Amino acid sequence: MPWTWYEQGVNSLPLGVTFQVGAVLLTGCMGGKNAGFLAQVAYIFLGLFWYPVFAQGGGLQYWQQPSFGYILGFMPGAWLCGWLAFHRRTKLEVLGMSAAAGLLMIHVCGLIYLLGLFFLSPSSLPSDNLFDLIINYSVEPISGQLVVVCVVAVIAFILRHILFY
Repeated sequence: MPWTWYEQGVNSLPLGVTFQVGAVLLTGCMGGKNAGFLAQVAYIFLGLFWYPVFAQGGGLQYWQQPSFGYILGFMPGAWLCGWLAFHRRTKLEVLGMSAAAGLLMIHVCGLIYLLGLFFLSPSSLPSDNLFDLIINYSVEPISGQLVVVCVVAVIAFILRHILFY
C-alpha cells in the first residue's frame, strides 16, 4: 500500500517472465511481419548453433526442452504481431491487440509442441503430469507476459511516433 511505503519501503513482486517475449513482440510492432519473423529466425539459429541465448542455455539439444515450442512460436507470433500492427493506423489499442495476438500465437505453438513432447518423448519432460506442465509453461507466466504486452504496446506507440511511422 502506498501509505506504508515510508515505514516499510517499496516492495516489488517478480513477474516470473523473461523479456524474450517482449523483444519478440517489439520487433513485430516496430519492424512489421517480415522483419519480426526474420529476427526470430536469426535468434533461434543463434541459440541452436552458436550462443546460449535461450532462458536455459542453448545448443542443438535444446529441442528437448519443454519451452522450445514457445521459442518456435516466436516466429509466427512476431509475424502475426507485425502484420496486425501495420494493418491499421498506429494507435495504442491496435498495438496492444497485435501484441496480445502475437502472445496468443506463441502460446498456441508452445502448447502444441508440449503436447507432442508429452506423447512422443515423455522421458525428456520434467513431469509426467500434462496438467502440471501446462500450468508451469503457459498459465503461470501469462499474467507477467500480459504486463509485458502492455509495456511493448506503449514503447512501440512512442517509438513509432518518434520515427514518424
